Amino acid sequence: MNFIRNHYSDTTLRRTPEQVEKEKTILCFPFNRWLMFPAAFIFQAICGSLYAWSVWNNPIDGEIYGLDSKNVPLKSNAPTTFYLAVGFFGLSAAINGPWLERVGPFKASLVGTTLFFIGNMLASLGIHLKNMGLVYFGYGVVGGCGLGLSYISPVSALQKWFPDRRGIAGGFAVCGFGAGSIALAKVPLPLKAAVGLTNCFITLGCCYFVVMLACCVVFRSPPPGYTVNGMDIYRNVVNSNGDVEAFKTEKSASKVENPASRMTLTDSISSSEYRLIYIMFFGNSIAGLVVLSRLSNIVTGIFDKTSDTASTIVSINGGFNLAGRMFFAAASDKLGRKNAYIVMLAAQVIILASLPTIMDAKNYPAFLAFIWILTACYGGGFGSIPAFLCDMFGPTNIGALHGIILTAWSTAGVGGGLLFTYIYNNLIKNGYTVKDTWIYSANLYWILGVAAVGFIFIMFVRTSIRDRLLPPVTGEFTRIRLFGRLIRFGTFGIKVVGKEQEEAEWGAYVGSRSSPETLQEVSYSGNKAEIEEEKN
Repeated sequence: MNFIRNHYSDTTLRRTPEQVEKEKTILCFPFNRWLMFPAAFIFQAICGSLYAWSVWNNPIDGEIYGLDSKNVPLKSNAPTTFYLAVGFFGLSAAINGPWLERVGPFKASLVGTTLFFIGNMLASLGIHLKNMGLVYFGYGVVGGCGLGLSYISPVSALQKWFPDRRGIAGGFAVCGFGAGSIALAKVPLPLKAAVGLTNCFITLGCCYFVVMLACCVVFRSPPPGYTVNGMDIYRNVVNSNGDVEAFKTEKSASKVENPASRMTLTDSISSSEYRLIYIMFFGNSIAGLVVLSRLSNIVTGIFDKTSDTASTIVSINGGFNLAGRMFFAAASDKLGRKNAYIVMLAAQVIILASLPTIMDAKNYPAFLAFIWILTACYGGGFGSIPAFLCDMFGPTNIGALHGIILTAWSTAGVGGGLLFTYIYNNLIKNGYTVKDTWIYSANLYWILGVAAVGFIFIMFVRTSIRDRLLPPVTGEFTRIRLFGRLIRFGTFGIKVVGKEQEEAEWGAYVGSRSSPETLQEVSYSGNKAEIEEEKN
């Protein structure tokens, strides 16, 4: 227990003056923070090859177990590799997050790259020896751990280098993850035809390793005292502007010290806000992971379209996933992170409630429009979460907190997928066919419930310093702010607090503190929208 406590209590990056000086240059040229963007995108695109695993299922099962007279594999066990990889992806990110912050993104991404390379080599050996267990261990366990650590490394660094563009920086990085799933899905089958299945993993593993290694060289943390666009990495105001090309707007820094700069990792993890965000993110993720994984089956079974048409729809759907990551992440810089998630979750709830009716009516255009919006909201949740966590809990905690919250995604993917499959298979056994909408609608209702819980929980996330520090009154359970008004829930029922009463309570609280100047209102979401909402 002491080891675990110490592991999660220390996120301090330790570098010698020589290391700091060395990281100011790259290949003898001055380092520019904008190099992080293409490097992170390419790095994440390779990590996104995980989403293309389904392309390997039939070839691997056929190679290990053989084929029947219809050229169908005798067993179908390869998909388990994907579930293992997703599970260990989240586990690795959660466990290694604090270590990433201590050693920096270069070492962490290098270790992640090496583990992913070893995983590909072990998978190749497993296929050669016709040993599915070795494929599970190689790609699922070792490769999954490598991908989890690799995924969070550039995201953590970008949040520190771009405090003025946190949403865009986080969205662009995870956008690469989505792009990789689209582009790299087209590679395996032609490569298999050219070099054979066993050599595919060797070839791809080596190519991935070389490209990812080149990207690792770019990854680094800002030097001590780094400032940009009039702010430090915590968005505290500074006297100098270290980035002449950054746009100069009022969205910049706080005029007082951001309290997130004093939060430890253990304080962040144990906070009610982090628990609420975790559940919210679970609700946002489950619709994308579970429903969209069955999109091809719905298109062919319910709407009687061809496999080629379904493949095209899935590809277009991937594009909306990609666009959503970038669009909502960038929009959150203007709207505020909380407001962006309210929009995304509200859209998901409405769409999930409408889909059963749309499928019963066989309204194909409406189905596609709703599914693509649903996918964009799922991608937007992924793109916005790094900046949301960084605003709320500080950039020195982002690696660990981002890693832990990815367990919500992996749990939604594995647990939600298994539950969906159980209900689906049970309905098929009871006489339903793939042409019946109920086999999907029955699952959509419980997914709707989970998404609705996420929508409710985001309302209770307090993003301003006043909402987080104002002491509760007697009998108060919790409180939310809607349209600038504070609403309390407690033994007294539901009470809307007037502005005069709120100001009086806040003034009394500030007056009771020894350093009232540090308690001025600061938006944790780094945007003007929520500040203006609270003032009105």
